[in-house]
Amino acid sequence: MPITKTLPPIPSTAPDPATPWQWDALCAQTGPDFFFPEPGTSVRDAKRLCGACEGRAACLEYALANDERFGVWGGLSEQERKALRRG
Repeated sequence: MPITKTLPPIPSTAPDPATPWQWDALCAQTGPDFFFPEPGTSVRDAKRLCGACEGRAACLEYALANDERFGVWGGLSEQERKALRRG
């Protein structure tokens, strides 16, 4: 009896319709370590890159809606997003 092997599904390369801004975002062209630095490390360069990104507003909206607690999102650090949530 022949053994059949089921292949895993091929991952889709199509953008997630909920987050199309991620495909053109500048952070997609940079490593995640840049936006999720070690505690106590400066996030200045990541925030500067976010400032030049066309997806910045959508990124920040996504981070706030999904309660992203770590890293730089939409040009804001963890502490800045926390303060924004508090109003």
